[in-house]
Amino acid sequence: MDPFADFLTRIRNGLRIRQKDVSAPYARMKYELARVLLEEGFISNFQVDGEGIGKRIIVSLKYDEDGASVIRGIEMLSRQSRRVHVGTDAIPKIIGGLGVAILTTSRGVMTDRDARRKRVGGELLCKVW
Repeated sequence: MDPFADFLTRIRNGLRIRQKDVSAPYARMKYELARVLLEEGFISNFQVDGEGIGKRIIVSLKYDEDGASVIRGIEMLSRQSRRVHVGTDAIPKIIGGLGVAILTTSRGVMTDRDARRKRVGGELLCKVW
């Protein structure tokens, strides 16, 4: 199974059952995704715990004052069997700009807005709204 898809599923399932934190095995791509989610305000915090093979990333999920999750949806765009690469002009706007597409580019993992501003394309990882 794809470890990145597993990470998104853990977040999605944690939101469904209103967990405060979700945990997953550490990988640099997961760390970068958590960093972008924190910058965009979709999660409240994240941290890396442990060392070596037991290293884990712990994501603190964010809810509004009514108890509803800030993340309304999170969906994979690229899969192991079908990679989706886009140029600068083909980067999609998610829900008319209200959501965020997350890309991995030659300049690192960034949002669709940052990629357009820096005029770089890359592989679409996921979309969050």
